[in-house]
Amino acid sequence: MASHTAANGKVVSIHYTLTLEGGEVVDSSEGQAPFEYLHGASNIVAGLEKALTGLAVDAPFQVAVAPEEGYGMRQDGNEQRISRKVFPPNVKIAVGMQLAAKGDDGQPMPFWIAKIEEDVVTIDFNHPLAGETLHFAGKVVGIREASKEELQHGHPHGPGGHHHH
Repeated sequence: MASHTAANGKVVSIHYTLTLEGGEVVDSSEGQAPFEYLHGASNIVAGLEKALTGLAVDAPFQVAVAPEEGYGMRQDGNEQRISRKVFPPNVKIAVGMQLAAKGDDGQPMPFWIAKIEEDVVTIDFNHPLAGETLHFAGKVVGIREASKEELQHGHPHGPGGHHHH
């Protein structure tokens, strides 16, 4: 029945493992609660959402997502070297950490800490997985109708109400 498959407006729960071309595991829900997303709301990369569309509970999936449907291609010139003093002294920064700057239009622009030297921090506006083919393998473990509030907010809420990832 169509109501029991991954489709727009459904909250879909999956268990998954994400590996890169060389087999390196970069993310997994193993040993944790399943990952929930709102289908059709761009909560996950386009290539994975497309592969999950129409799957039912207990359906396994295995998909290779090209960079164009994942985190995009790496853009040259997206790295910047900035003074360590730009970051508040009480903020602990680490390589790989995601932060955001305000763009000229006031919208948040995510960036990642690429390198930390004595007084200089290299930041990168490319997602760390930009340019990578993403290999997802897993299983659909739950599908339910999204609540009106979840549809308005564009993402699922955890048990007992609202939560942020």
